[in-house]
Amino acid sequence: MALSMNARVLGLETPGIRKFSNQLVHFPGAVNLTIGQPDFPTPAHIKEAAISSLYADYTSYSHNAGLLSLRKEVQSFFEEKYGLFYHAEDEIIITIGASEALDAAFRTILEEGDEVVVLAPAYPGYIPLIVLCGAKPVLVDTSANGFKPDLELLKQSVTNKTKAILFNYPSNPTGVILTKEEMEPLAEWLKAQDLYVISDEIYSENTFGSRHVSFAALDGMKERTILINGLSKSHSMTGWRIGYTLAPASITEQMVKVHLYNVVCAPITSQYAAIQALKFGRNDPEWMNEAYVKRRDYVYERLHRMGMETEKPQGSFYIFPKIPDGFSDSYIFATRLLHEGGVAVVPGSAFTPYGEGYIRISYAYSMEILKEGLNRLERFIHHYKAKESFV
Repeated sequence: MALSMNARVLGLETPGIRKFSNQLVHFPGAVNLTIGQPDFPTPAHIKEAAISSLYADYTSYSHNAGLLSLRKEVQSFFEEKYGLFYHAEDEIIITIGASEALDAAFRTILEEGDEVVVLAPAYPGYIPLIVLCGAKPVLVDTSANGFKPDLELLKQSVTNKTKAILFNYPSNPTGVILTKEEMEPLAEWLKAQDLYVISDEIYSENTFGSRHVSFAALDGMKERTILINGLSKSHSMTGWRIGYTLAPASITEQMVKVHLYNVVCAPITSQYAAIQALKFGRNDPEWMNEAYVKRRDYVYERLHRMGMETEKPQGSFYIFPKIPDGFSDSYIFATRLLHEGGVAVVPGSAFTPYGEGYIRISYAYSMEILKEGLNRLERFIHHYKAKESFV
Protein backbone atom coordinates (compact mmCIF):
# COMPACT_ATOMS: atom_id res chain seq x y z
CA MET A 1 0.00 0.00 0.00
CA ALA A 2 1.41 3.38 -1.04
CA LEU A 3 0.52 6.00 1.54
CA SER A 4 0.83 9.63 0.52
CA MET A 5 2.28 12.45 2.58
CA ASN A 6 2.00 16.20 2.57
CA ALA A 7 3.77 17.39 -0.60
CA ARG A 8 4.84 20.61 1.12
CA VAL A 9 6.65 18.61 3.80
CA LEU A 10 8.24 16.34 1.21
CA GLY A 11 9.57 19.41 -0.53
CA LEU A 12 11.39 20.71 2.55
CA GLU A 13 15.15 20.30 2.88
CA THR A 14 17.45 20.19 5.88
CA PRO A 15 18.68 23.77 6.50
CA GLY A 16 22.15 24.51 5.20
CA ILE A 17 23.28 25.45 8.71
CA ARG A 18 22.50 21.96 9.94
CA LYS A 19 23.88 20.29 6.82
CA PHE A 20 27.28 21.69 7.68
CA SER A 21 27.15 21.31 11.45
CA ASN A 22 25.90 17.73 11.03
CA GLN A 23 28.96 16.89 8.92
CA LEU A 24 31.26 17.62 11.83
CA VAL A 25 30.82 14.11 13.21
CA HIS A 26 32.99 12.99 10.28
CA PHE A 27 35.60 15.69 10.96
CA PRO A 28 36.34 15.43 14.70
CA GLY A 29 39.34 17.74 14.43
CA ALA A 30 37.49 20.56 12.65
CA VAL A 31 36.84 23.95 14.20
CA ASN A 32 33.11 24.59 14.26
CA LEU A 33 32.03 28.18 13.57
CA THR A 34 28.53 27.34 12.34
CA ILE A 35 26.06 27.47 15.19
CA GLY A 36 24.54 30.64 16.63
CA GLN A 37 24.47 29.52 20.24
CA PRO A 38 26.07 31.51 23.07
CA ASP A 39 28.96 29.62 24.62
CA PHE A 40 28.24 31.09 28.05
CA PRO A 41 26.45 29.03 30.69
CA THR A 42 22.96 30.14 31.63
CA PRO A 43 23.50 32.52 34.59
CA ALA A 44 23.53 30.64 37.89
CA HIS A 45 20.66 32.60 39.47
CA ILE A 46 18.37 31.52 36.61
CA LYS A 47 19.28 27.86 37.01
CA GLU A 48 18.73 28.07 40.75
CA ALA A 49 15.25 29.52 40.22
CA ALA A 50 14.39 26.63 37.92
CA ILE A 51 15.63 24.08 40.47
CA SER A 52 13.66 25.77 43.26
CA SER A 53 10.49 25.60 41.18
CA LEU A 54 10.94 21.86 40.75
CA TYR A 55 11.38 21.29 44.49
CA ALA A 56 8.28 23.40 45.05
CA ASP A 57 6.44 20.94 42.77
CA TYR A 58 5.62 23.58 40.15
CA THR A 59 5.39 20.91 37.48
CA SER A 60 1.88 21.26 36.08
CA TYR A 61 0.51 22.95 32.99
CA SER A 62 0.31 26.71 33.01
CA HIS A 63 -2.27 28.95 31.41
CA ASN A 64 -2.10 28.37 27.65
CA ALA A 65 -0.63 31.85 27.13
CA GLY A 66 1.91 31.24 29.89
CA LEU A 67 2.15 32.09 33.58
CA LEU A 68 0.58 35.49 34.17
CA SER A 69 3.50 36.33 36.45
CA LEU A 70 5.89 35.71 33.53
CA ARG A 71 3.76 37.68 31.10
CA LYS A 72 3.84 40.58 33.57
CA GLU A 73 7.64 40.40 33.63
CA VAL A 74 7.71 40.46 29.82
CA GLN A 75 5.38 43.48 29.96
CA SER A 76 7.66 45.24 32.45
CA PHE A 77 10.82 44.32 30.54
CA PHE A 78 9.59 45.73 27.23
CA GLU A 79 8.27 48.87 28.85
CA GLU A 80 11.60 49.53 30.55
CA LYS A 81 13.92 48.48 27.73
CA TYR A 82 12.07 49.55 24.59
CA GLY A 83 9.36 51.96 25.70
CA LEU A 84 6.63 49.55 24.57
CA PHE A 85 3.57 48.71 26.64
CA TYR A 86 1.65 45.48 26.11
CA HIS A 87 -1.06 44.15 28.42
CA ALA A 88 0.13 40.94 30.09
CA GLU A 89 -3.41 39.56 30.20
CA ASP A 90 -4.25 39.59 26.50
CA GLU A 91 -1.35 40.83 24.37
CA ILE A 92 1.51 38.46 25.29
CA ILE A 93 1.96 34.72 24.67
CA ILE A 94 4.82 32.65 26.09
CA THR A 95 5.97 30.22 23.40
CA ILE A 96 8.42 27.37 22.95
CA GLY A 97 11.20 29.57 21.66
CA ALA A 98 10.99 32.21 18.94
CA SER A 99 10.59 29.42 16.37
CA GLU A 100 7.20 28.37 17.71
CA ALA A 101 6.24 32.02 18.05
CA LEU A 102 6.92 32.52 14.35
CA ASP A 103 4.97 29.38 13.48
CA ALA A 104 1.95 30.53 15.49
CA ALA A 105 2.09 33.98 13.90
CA PHE A 106 2.29 32.68 10.34
CA ARG A 107 -0.43 30.07 10.83
CA THR A 108 -2.72 32.68 12.34
CA ILE A 109 -2.52 35.25 9.56
CA LEU A 110 -1.67 33.32 6.37
CA GLU A 111 -4.10 31.72 3.96
CA GLU A 112 -3.61 29.75 0.77
CA GLY A 113 -2.08 31.92 -1.93
CA ASP A 114 -0.96 34.77 0.34
CA GLU A 115 2.48 36.29 -0.13
CA VAL A 116 5.04 37.24 2.52
CA VAL A 117 7.85 39.62 1.69
CA VAL A 118 11.13 38.40 3.18
CA LEU A 119 14.28 40.51 3.23
CA ALA A 120 17.19 38.40 2.05
CA PRO A 121 19.69 37.01 2.91
CA ALA A 122 17.43 35.54 5.58
CA TYR A 123 17.41 32.97 8.35
CA PRO A 124 16.59 29.58 6.74
CA GLY A 125 13.75 28.81 9.15
CA TYR A 126 11.41 31.43 7.71
CA ILE A 127 10.74 30.08 4.24
CA PRO A 128 9.53 26.57 5.27
CA LEU A 129 7.05 28.00 7.78
CA ILE A 130 5.55 30.23 5.09
CA VAL A 131 5.41 27.42 2.54
CA LEU A 132 3.76 25.02 4.99
CA CYS A 133 0.93 27.55 5.32
CA GLY A 134 0.33 27.42 1.57
CA ALA A 135 1.72 30.92 1.16
CA LYS A 136 4.50 32.19 -1.08
CA PRO A 137 7.71 33.85 0.13
CA VAL A 138 8.75 36.84 -1.98
CA LEU A 139 12.45 37.57 -1.54
CA VAL A 140 13.84 41.10 -1.65
CA ASP A 141 17.60 41.37 -2.13
CA THR A 142 19.30 43.68 0.40
CA SER A 143 22.92 42.88 -0.50
CA ALA A 144 23.38 46.00 -2.64
CA ASN A 145 22.17 48.23 0.21
CA GLY A 146 24.45 47.06 3.02
CA PHE A 147 21.91 44.32 3.87
CA LYS A 148 19.31 46.94 4.79
CA PRO A 149 15.84 47.37 3.28
CA ASP A 150 15.55 49.46 0.13
CA LEU A 151 12.16 51.16 0.35
CA GLU A 152 11.70 51.31 -3.42
CA LEU A 153 12.41 47.58 -3.78
CA LEU A 154 9.98 46.88 -0.95
CA LYS A 155 7.28 48.86 -2.70
CA GLN A 156 7.88 46.94 -5.92
CA SER A 157 7.61 43.61 -4.11
CA VAL A 158 4.12 44.24 -2.72
CA THR A 159 1.13 42.93 -4.67
CA ASN A 160 -2.56 42.51 -3.93
CA LYS A 161 -1.65 39.09 -2.51
CA THR A 162 0.87 40.39 0.03
CA LYS A 163 -0.26 39.65 3.58
CA ALA A 164 2.87 40.50 5.57
CA ILE A 165 6.43 41.77 5.52
CA LEU A 166 9.00 40.01 7.70
CA PHE A 167 11.85 41.94 9.29
CA ASN A 168 14.76 40.49 11.28
CA TYR A 169 17.01 43.12 12.86
CA PRO A 170 19.55 42.68 14.36
CA SER A 171 20.03 40.29 11.47
CA ASN A 172 20.89 36.65 11.21
CA PRO A 173 23.07 36.11 9.14
CA THR A 174 24.57 39.57 8.55
CA GLY A 175 24.75 41.19 11.99
CA VAL A 176 23.27 44.39 10.53
CA ILE A 177 20.95 46.57 12.62
CA LEU A 178 18.50 49.31 11.67
CA THR A 179 18.63 52.70 13.33
CA LYS A 180 15.50 54.64 14.18
CA GLU A 181 16.29 57.06 11.37
CA GLU A 182 16.49 54.19 8.88
CA MET A 183 13.26 52.66 10.15
CA GLU A 184 11.10 55.77 10.14
CA PRO A 185 10.65 56.04 6.33
CA LEU A 186 9.76 52.34 6.25
CA ALA A 187 7.19 52.80 9.00
CA GLU A 188 5.74 55.88 7.32
CA TRP A 189 5.06 53.82 4.19
CA LEU A 190 3.98 50.66 6.02
CA LYS A 191 1.33 52.33 8.15
CA ALA A 192 -0.51 53.26 4.97
CA GLN A 193 -0.49 49.65 3.72
CA ASP A 194 -2.97 46.91 4.49
CA LEU A 195 -0.21 44.60 5.72
CA TYR A 196 0.98 42.83 8.83
CA VAL A 197 4.54 43.36 9.99
CA ILE A 198 6.23 40.39 11.61
CA SER A 199 9.37 41.58 13.37
CA ASP A 200 11.76 38.91 14.60
CA GLU A 201 13.80 40.74 17.23
CA ILE A 202 15.35 37.74 18.99
CA TYR A 203 18.76 39.50 18.96
CA SER A 204 17.42 42.79 20.34
CA GLU A 205 19.59 42.54 23.47
CA ASN A 206 22.71 41.71 21.43
CA THR A 207 23.56 45.12 20.00
CA PHE A 208 26.91 46.85 20.20
CA GLY A 209 26.85 50.60 20.66
CA SER A 210 23.36 51.40 19.36
CA ARG A 211 20.31 50.67 21.48
CA HIS A 212 17.76 48.49 19.73
CA VAL A 213 14.61 50.16 18.42
CA SER A 214 11.56 47.98 17.83
CA PHE A 215 9.36 48.40 14.77
CA ALA A 216 6.34 48.34 17.07
CA ALA A 217 7.62 51.48 18.84
CA LEU A 218 7.33 53.60 15.71
CA ASP A 219 4.29 55.73 14.97
CA GLY A 220 1.40 53.74 13.55
CA MET A 221 3.19 50.37 13.73
CA LYS A 222 2.11 48.71 16.97
CA GLU A 223 -1.43 47.91 15.78
CA ARG A 224 -0.13 45.97 12.75
CA THR A 225 3.03 44.39 14.20
CA ILE A 226 3.54 40.91 15.61
CA LEU A 227 6.71 41.16 17.64
CA ILE A 228 8.78 38.00 18.14
CA ASN A 229 11.38 37.75 20.89
CA GLY A 230 12.71 35.43 23.58
CA LEU A 231 15.53 34.54 25.96
CA SER A 232 17.61 32.09 23.90
CA LYS A 233 20.23 34.56 22.73
CA SER A 234 20.02 37.32 25.35
CA HIS A 235 20.40 35.07 28.39
CA SER A 236 22.14 32.05 26.85
CA MET A 237 19.00 29.93 27.28
CA THR A 238 18.69 28.20 23.90
CA GLY A 239 17.76 24.82 25.36
CA TRP A 240 15.21 26.26 27.78
CA ARG A 241 13.01 27.11 24.76
CA ILE A 242 11.32 30.28 25.92
CA GLY A 243 10.10 32.84 23.44
CA TYR A 244 7.14 35.19 23.30
CA THR A 245 4.87 37.10 21.01
CA LEU A 246 3.68 40.62 21.64
CA ALA A 247 0.77 41.86 19.54
CA PRO A 248 -2.56 43.68 19.81
CA ALA A 249 -5.24 41.77 21.70
CA SER A 250 -7.30 41.13 18.54
CA ILE A 251 -4.33 39.29 16.98
CA THR A 252 -3.17 37.61 20.19
CA GLU A 253 -6.65 36.19 20.81
CA GLN A 254 -6.38 34.24 17.56
CA MET A 255 -2.70 33.30 17.88
CA VAL A 256 -3.19 31.74 21.27
CA LYS A 257 -5.61 29.24 19.70
CA VAL A 258 -2.94 28.08 17.26
CA HIS A 259 -0.39 27.95 20.07
CA LEU A 260 -2.55 25.97 22.51
CA TYR A 261 -3.63 23.36 19.96
CA ASN A 262 -0.01 22.89 18.99
CA VAL A 263 1.83 22.77 22.33
CA VAL A 264 -0.73 23.50 25.13
CA CYS A 265 1.80 25.73 26.92
CA ALA A 266 5.51 26.39 27.24
CA PRO A 267 7.46 24.19 29.71
CA ILE A 268 6.62 25.30 33.24
CA THR A 269 10.16 24.92 34.64
CA SER A 270 11.52 27.09 31.85
CA GLN A 271 8.84 29.67 32.57
CA TYR A 272 9.96 29.99 36.18
CA ALA A 273 13.55 30.34 34.98
CA ALA A 274 12.38 33.07 32.59
CA ILE A 275 10.70 35.00 35.42
CA GLN A 276 14.04 35.08 37.22
CA ALA A 277 15.87 36.14 34.05
CA LEU A 278 13.55 39.04 33.31
CA LYS A 279 13.05 40.17 36.91
CA PHE A 280 16.58 39.94 38.26
CA GLY A 281 18.76 39.37 35.19
CA ARG A 282 17.79 42.23 32.90
CA ASN A 283 21.41 43.28 32.64
CA ASP A 284 22.85 39.78 32.17
CA PRO A 285 23.31 40.34 28.41
CA GLU A 286 25.70 43.24 29.06
CA TRP A 287 28.68 41.16 30.17
CA MET A 288 28.10 38.70 27.35
CA ASN A 289 28.01 41.56 24.86
CA GLU A 290 31.35 42.83 26.14
CA ALA A 291 32.86 39.50 25.10
CA TYR A 292 31.03 39.53 21.76
CA VAL A 293 32.44 42.97 20.93
CA LYS A 294 36.01 41.77 21.55
CA ARG A 295 35.38 38.68 19.46
CA ARG A 296 33.69 40.65 16.69
CA ASP A 297 36.55 43.13 16.48
CA TYR A 298 39.11 40.35 16.35
CA VAL A 299 37.26 38.40 13.65
CA TYR A 300 36.57 41.53 11.60
CA GLU A 301 40.22 42.61 11.66
CA ARG A 302 41.48 39.14 10.76
CA LEU A 303 39.06 38.86 7.83
CA HIS A 304 39.99 42.36 6.68
CA ARG A 305 43.69 41.45 6.67
CA MET A 306 42.87 38.31 4.66
CA GLY A 307 41.19 40.49 2.06
CA MET A 308 37.69 39.15 2.77
CA GLU A 309 35.27 42.04 2.32
CA THR A 310 32.61 42.30 5.02
CA GLU A 311 30.27 44.68 6.83
CA LYS A 312 31.19 45.22 10.49
CA PRO A 313 28.33 43.72 12.52
CA GLN A 314 26.49 45.96 14.95
CA GLY A 315 24.33 43.21 16.45
CA SER A 316 23.72 39.46 16.89
CA PHE A 317 26.96 37.41 16.86
CA TYR A 318 27.46 36.68 13.16
CA ILE A 319 29.66 38.12 10.45
CA PHE A 320 28.95 37.63 6.75
CA PRO A 321 32.09 38.05 4.61
CA LYS A 322 32.34 37.64 0.86
CA ILE A 323 34.16 34.53 -0.29
CA PRO A 324 37.55 35.22 -1.93
CA ASP A 325 37.81 36.17 -5.57
CA GLY A 326 38.10 33.08 -7.71
CA PHE A 327 35.52 31.07 -5.81
CA SER A 328 32.16 31.45 -7.48
CA ASP A 329 30.13 29.12 -5.26
CA SER A 330 29.80 29.51 -1.49
CA TYR A 331 28.77 25.89 -0.97
CA ILE A 332 31.88 24.60 -2.73
CA PHE A 333 34.03 27.07 -0.81
CA ALA A 334 32.56 26.00 2.55
CA THR A 335 32.83 22.32 1.65
CA ARG A 336 36.48 22.62 0.66
CA LEU A 337 37.22 24.71 3.71
CA LEU A 338 35.82 21.94 5.90
CA HIS A 339 37.44 19.03 4.06
CA GLU A 340 40.81 20.62 3.36
CA GLY A 341 41.09 23.43 5.88
CA GLY A 342 39.39 21.89 8.90
CA VAL A 343 36.96 24.76 9.52
CA ALA A 344 33.16 24.60 9.39
CA VAL A 345 31.27 27.72 8.34
CA VAL A 346 27.86 28.11 6.70
CA PRO A 347 27.63 28.87 2.97
CA GLY A 348 25.75 32.05 2.20
CA SER A 349 23.45 30.16 -0.14
CA ALA A 350 21.86 28.58 2.96
CA PHE A 351 20.30 31.99 3.59
CA THR A 352 18.39 32.14 0.27
CA PRO A 353 20.01 32.60 -3.16
CA TYR A 354 20.75 36.23 -2.27
CA GLY A 355 23.32 34.98 0.22
CA GLU A 356 25.36 33.37 -2.53
CA GLY A 357 28.93 34.62 -2.63
CA TYR A 358 29.18 34.91 1.16
CA ILE A 359 29.76 32.72 4.20
CA ARG A 360 28.40 33.10 7.71
CA ILE A 361 30.81 32.85 10.61
CA SER A 362 29.45 32.71 14.15
CA TYR A 363 31.64 34.34 16.77
CA ALA A 364 29.63 32.93 19.67
CA TYR A 365 32.78 30.95 20.49
CA SER A 366 35.79 31.51 22.72
CA MET A 367 38.74 33.56 21.49
CA GLU A 368 40.86 30.41 21.52
CA ILE A 369 38.49 28.66 19.10
CA LEU A 370 38.12 31.76 16.93
CA LYS A 371 41.89 32.23 16.66
CA GLU A 372 42.44 28.62 15.61
CA GLY A 373 39.55 28.73 13.14
CA LEU A 374 40.77 31.94 11.53
CA ASN A 375 44.36 30.69 11.39
CA ARG A 376 43.10 27.69 9.46
CA LEU A 377 40.93 29.85 7.21
CA GLU A 378 43.91 32.08 6.43
CA ARG A 379 46.14 29.10 5.60
CA PHE A 380 43.42 27.69 3.35
CA ILE A 381 43.06 30.95 1.42
CA HIS A 382 46.84 31.39 1.08
CA HIS A 383 47.14 27.82 -0.19
CA TYR A 384 44.72 28.45 -3.04
CA LYS A 385 46.16 31.86 -3.85
CA ALA A 386 49.63 30.30 -4.07
CA LYS A 387 48.32 27.62 -6.42
CA GLU A 388 46.38 30.25 -8.40
CA SER A 389 43.78 27.52 -8.70
CA PHE A 390 40.27 28.33 -7.61
CA VAL A 391 36.92 26.70 -8.16
